[in-house]
Parts: sequence; structure tokens; C-alpha cells
Amino acid sequence: MHSGHFHSKLIIITAPSGAGKTSITHYLLKKFPNLAFSVSAATRAQRSGEKNGEDYYFISLDEFKQKIQHGEFVEWEMVYEGKYYGTLKSELIRIWENNQTPILDIDVKGAIHVRQQYPDSSLSLFVEPPSLDELKRRLQIRGTETTEGMQDRLNKAAFELSFRHQFNKIIVNDNLEKACREAEAAIKEFIG
Repeated sequence: MHSGHFHSKLIIITAPSGAGKTSITHYLLKKFPNLAFSVSAATRAQRSGEKNGEDYYFISLDEFKQKIQHGEFVEWEMVYEGKYYGTLKSELIRIWENNQTPILDIDVKGAIHVRQQYPDSSLSLFVEPPSLDELKRRLQIRGTETTEGMQDRLNKAAFELSFRHQFNKIIVNDNLEKACREAEAAIKEFIG
């Protein structure tokens, strides 16, 4: 790894599930041609319509575990038994070598790990729902959760919110357009 990478910047966007980080990430990718989406590795099966290397790098459980042992991940986690997700160092390097800035759309735990490894060269944005009630309302509209699943998700969101001050900037997403513009301004300042 040549020394240039140590000065290369990266952008982390994180949030509790349902707060809108993916919408904001899509907006930023359209606005800044020099940003590139950091594709995560996953052990889950490819769904129809998904492209390997674009949506995720789909790899086997064995291969994923080998990569963990070889220290090839910036962050990884087992989301539930046998289902792993992570950010490969090689993916960040690929983007940097293309003279672009990686943008990572990852969950809070992963974001904290990345932040710890790149404390000076990363900009981290935490997208906060206006309230847990509003988050609950949004998840109800989605209609994907059972009552039990909903409570788990809200508990997890409350826990994740407790870490928001570990990030460079908190963006309250009560209005998506406004939240997008705030994120855009922060990135403009950061990448200069």
C-alpha cells in the first residue's frame, strides 16, 4: 500500500435503520462525481436484479472468514448467524486509486470501527430520525416488520442514537431535501 492512501479521505454515512441514510447517499453520489459508493461484501445469496460488485460483493462464508483472518476488512460484523457483512480494504484502495473519495453507507457499529481507523481522514455523518415515534411511523408505512420485530428495531435505534456524538456531524432528517443539502454542504467543506 503506497503512502498516498494515508492521506486519502473517506466519507461515512450512518444512521439507525429507517432514518434515510440510503436516500441521502444516492443524492450525494449524484451531486459529487468524484464520490464513489463503497460496495460492501456479504455472505447472503444474491437476489434477483442485484449485480455482484455493484450492489455487494457476494462471497462465501468460508471466503469471508478467511478474509477476516487475513485482516482484509476495515470493518465487518455478523448480522445474524452465518450472515456477515463488511467493508474490504481493497474496495477503499480501488476507489482511491481511481482518484475518487469512497462514501460508505454503513450501520452505526461499523461506522464507529471505520472512524477509529481513519480518525483524521474521514468525515462521518450521523443521520438522525426526528424522533423514535417518527421512525416507528416510517417503519409502519414500510410494513415490513412484525410487532415484535418493530420493537427490536426501535430498541436498536435507541441504542444506536446514544452513539451519535462520536461522529463529526449529526443531521436530523425531518425533511429529506434539507438533510440532503446539509450533507452536501459538509462534504463540500471536507473535500474542498
